[in-house]
Amino acid sequence: MTRTLVVIPTYNEADNVAWIVEQLHLAQPDVDVLIADDGSPDGTGDIADGLAADDARVHVLHRSAKQGLGSAYRAGFAWGIERGYDVLVEMDADGSHRPEDLGKLLDASAAGADLVLGSRWVEGGGVVNWPWHRRFISRGGTFYARLMLGIPIKDATGGFRAFRRETLERLPLDEVASQGYCFQIDMARRVLGADMTIVEVPITFVERERGESKMSGGIVREALWRVTVWGLQRLISKPARVLASK
Repeated sequence: MTRTLVVIPTYNEADNVAWIVEQLHLAQPDVDVLIADDGSPDGTGDIADGLAADDARVHVLHRSAKQGLGSAYRAGFAWGIERGYDVLVEMDADGSHRPEDLGKLLDASAAGADLVLGSRWVEGGGVVNWPWHRRFISRGGTFYARLMLGIPIKDATGGFRAFRRETLERLPLDEVASQGYCFQIDMARRVLGADMTIVEVPITFVERERGESKMSGGIVREALWRVTVWGLQRLISKPARVLASK
């Protein structure tokens, strides 16, 4: 039986964490959940501990301070790999990733995809209650990543994903320094760079109803800067590879 771990990073998600775990288990009763809490001052970690005490499928990873999305996922992946999970899923705590869509990701993973992306921008996907500027950032970020990195992905910044354990074990996770939504682009380019497969499945992304979005100008600037650097490195290395092959 395939063991699946859904990693849910949290920071000040007291209004959402119990609800999302409940909804997740209604949709997928057999998956385990790891709540990776970055020392939330609003009591999210305490709520998570209560959930874990009542349900053996729920686990909590307490981190001392807010260290970023990428760091939380890397810690969650390491926790899950150490305990023998076969599939590790990224999922937001705020309800923007619908638990009923998780089955599509797991089916594609079971069919052999090394990484499955829940995509808002493929046929059948979409967003609900998203302001125009968020659409612009998401679509613009993916367009820029495709242009600079040559990655054939329609939703490079989405954070609803399923990795096979073997996929993560082939990646140098300790070298991944990117945070925020740039982490998603970084992981996708590394999977493709290792000649592994990515499959996109349609999801519906729903804007959060409770709590505050973690999107910030700093997150956008980090993504712009890192993708530009990676793109320039790619362009510089191309002539060297061509010369070496002659």
